Amino acid sequence: MNKDHVLTPKSAICYSGFRDGQSPDTGVYPSKEEIASDLSLLRGRWEALRLYACDVHSLRVLEVIDEQGFDFKVMLGAYIGAEQSNPNCPWGAEYSPAVLKKNRDANQQEIARAAQWATQYAHIVDVVSAGNEATVEWTDHLVSTDAVVGYVKYLKKHISQPVTFCENYVPWLGKLDPLVPHVDLIAIHTYPVWEYKTVQEALAYTRENYESVRARHPDKQVIITEAGWATASNGRGIPAENVGEYYQQQYVEELLAWADEQQVLVYLFEAFDENWKGSDHPLEPEKHWGIYRADRQPKLVLSA
Repeated sequence: MNKDHVLTPKSAICYSGFRDGQSPDTGVYPSKEEIASDLSLLRGRWEALRLYACDVHSLRVLEVIDEQGFDFKVMLGAYIGAEQSNPNCPWGAEYSPAVLKKNRDANQQEIARAAQWATQYAHIVDVVSAGNEATVEWTDHLVSTDAVVGYVKYLKKHISQPVTFCENYVPWLGKLDPLVPHVDLIAIHTYPVWEYKTVQEALAYTRENYESVRARHPDKQVIITEAGWATASNGRGIPAENVGEYYQQQYVEELLAWADEQQVLVYLFEAFDENWKGSDHPLEPEKHWGIYRADRQPKLVLSA
């Protein structure tokens, strides 16, 4: 393990500031004033943020932190789009050769921006991810392991910060073995509630996910870049009886206590509900992972 690239455990959370009426799909982004308001809510309780793409939103976040002197470290993420069709994606991921070529070109530009911004904001960005959930079986933005290796190599050549790739824990147990020698640390996602676990089973399952990856790759630091609990569901993928604010509070408290005890860096998913995500159903679970509601009102977990 390269001691120069070990990340110190700290209170960390995933941040995407899209409010109602805003969406990366429509190109309507939070203003710098809205981002500053969000960061004012998060400061003091959280030391580190995870961002997902090198887009207008992330650039504004970095600018606000820099200009206003917020004391956050940032995991800067590159969002890489589909370079392959994926018949295993339940909601459809078949693309024309022209679209895949366009995505590959866009991905190269995205990785280049990640390197540029990580250098420009080196005092804020402490780790960079070369992608997010792009190799797992069900993804709608499938990218080959070899391509991810190439993106990681590019980043490592151009920046001084540690480089990782954020992915569900399953690919790290085999499929991503060729990537492991190239990343500085392994970043896993673990969602017991998506795998039909109750809150009583959840922490044990998260620990099992973490330990399985750690056992396979003992020479790498393993961090958790997404773990959380939904507070609503229409039953799509998550039984409605398994979610709610009390369950979120219980899981988050147990998760963060374990992380502190074991000195595991965990980025909680996520800061704010995002109503632009998923289907139009108001109880779509993708919309309801925040510890704050979309109107920035706190949920029960914040009363602890």
